[in-house]
Amino acid sequence: MKDVKSLSLEELQAQFEAWGQPRYRAAQLTDWLYARRATSWEAMTNLPRALRERLAQEYSFHTLALVTKQGARDATQKFLWRLPDQALIESVLIPANPALYGEASDRHTLCVSTQVGCAYGCKFCASGLDGWKRNLGPEEIVEQVLAVERWNDADPSRLPITAAEGQGTGPTPTPRVKNHVIMGMGEPRAN
Repeated sequence: MKDVKSLSLEELQAQFEAWGQPRYRAAQLTDWLYARRATSWEAMTNLPRALRERLAQEYSFHTLALVTKQGARDATQKFLWRLPDQALIESVLIPANPALYGEASDRHTLCVSTQVGCAYGCKFCASGLDGWKRNLGPEEIVEQVLAVERWNDADPSRLPITAAEGQGTGPTPTPRVKNHVIMGMGEPRAN
């Protein structure tokens, strides 16, 4: 089954129209996927139950499993994720240097992987030690960002934010990762 996060908004709108659903349902779904970072069809309570059941029959909805995390609380964090096919990839969260006078970092960059392994075998890099296995799909790349955001949602004190940014209110969490870098495991231009 194709993962629902591999579809564009336009593809979702077309699918919903084909099912006799209003186009706005696609926007509701993408809000659950990318803004609210839902991890199950059941969580999407403003979508009709019949639509959620149809989605579950037609599309997979995978999340990454955290295997290990390394790093200091106030420094770079390296995440090792298990994909649904049991392959392993890494993402690295890099906080900006703390501002003057010890203030919290005002931005966080996430370095995401684009491949399982790497075919280039650079001597200074461990990514290619086991060779190249496969390219990641768009849903697996995006899920790295969502998984780190969910990790932070579990304890918002993990990534301090500036007072001007606020904590966010209501059911939609405030995103903490402000920058994304495509330079993790694998060579992005080879995918």
